[in-house]
Amino acid sequence: MSKPIIAVTMGDPASVGPEVAAKALARGEVWDCCRPLLVGDARVMAKAVALLDTPLALRAIAEAGDARFDPAAPDVLDLGNVDLGSLELGRVSAAAGRASVDYIERAMKLAQAGQVDAIATGPINKAALKAAGVPFIGHTELLAALTGEERVTTMLATPGLRVVHVTRHVSLADVAKHITRENVLETTRLTDVGLKQMGIPAPRLAVAALNPHGGDDGLMGREEIEAIGPAVEAARAEGIDAHGPIPADSVFFRAIRGEFDAVIAMYHDQGHIPIKTHGFERSVTVTLGLPVVRTSVDHGTAFDIAWQGVAHEESMVEAVCLAAQLVSGR
Repeated sequence: MSKPIIAVTMGDPASVGPEVAAKALARGEVWDCCRPLLVGDARVMAKAVALLDTPLALRAIAEAGDARFDPAAPDVLDLGNVDLGSLELGRVSAAAGRASVDYIERAMKLAQAGQVDAIATGPINKAALKAAGVPFIGHTELLAALTGEERVTTMLATPGLRVVHVTRHVSLADVAKHITRENVLETTRLTDVGLKQMGIPAPRLAVAALNPHGGDDGLMGREEIEAIGPAVEAARAEGIDAHGPIPADSVFFRAIRGEFDAVIAMYHDQGHIPIKTHGFERSVTVTLGLPVVRTSVDHGTAFDIAWQGVAHEESMVEAVCLAAQLVSGR
């Protein structure tokens, strides 16, 4: 009973989320690291289990306190918010988008009430959120609003490489205006704290440059001179082992080689591409800066393969077990 309780959200019901959750709950390593509590729709999950060659028998419950944490019959906190008769599998829909947000909101309430120790989330879809009238583009923004936190950021992690982003869902045309000394420094601080919670006592951080060749002394941009470099100096003055700005075309190789524990990237694709190239199936997302531990799969809703029984669960298994590890670190 000392294992942490991890709320696992089902994700978009029309997506690979239910299948990935079911497959993860059938994996012994998930039960070795924690007590999982699935938050979703019991009928959708039963349909997902029917796709799999597994003796898994899900147990629907109405309240988190009713959970038994039996590996042979995993608990599903049943919100009953999906009409299977009208659900279009593998398609964007407002109803599925709204349902996916319901699971996140319930999981966060459980965490804030101390009924679960952390959250591991399944995939949601931006277009479905928009169709449902949800005013957030993804998990990070929604979770920040639910907790009242203004400074949060995203870490992507896969074996051998970790990346944290200064900007996330910002168009490339607008990235530079967000690369300020304050934003880079705050992201560096959040990364240092997050890695310590992951059991790294003295994190070594590489801060990527924004411009080609690190700006070439201002010839290709001044962000390195006016924002990134000063942020690194300020972080070092606070005792953080930060290095940079380092040109992006070499910094990830150096991190994979073992020189750094994490890379701080300036924008979405600068960090996502190396992570997904290096180890896509096992990569996970961690939200830094929240009062609640939250991890997630590092893949989308994959409507093209949804409900075919072929989705891989490795990312969800990694996300759940990392959430348990972070709880222990806190």
